[in-house]
Amino acid sequence: MRQSLRAKIIAVCDRKIAQKGSDGGLSFYAFFANRNDDPALLMEAATWWIETHQLDHFEKATKIRGMLLAGM
Repeated sequence: MRQSLRAKIIAVCDRKIAQKGSDGGLSFYAFFANRNDDPALLMEAATWWIETHQLDHFEKATKIRGMLLAGM
């Protein structure tokens, strides 16, 4: 996954954790606007989320943030 997408996902996770605490959940759609203006980037996130790590539709922001910080 490209570094810019990792940074964006970590920032979104940080905001979700600040808003909802450690129980805050999200899906990979949380990293994109309602419009699909960058389908390649959306597919990159979906591939990482669904194919590579076989995550559920909703996951805890703390889990996703931890995975990215660990280099997964």
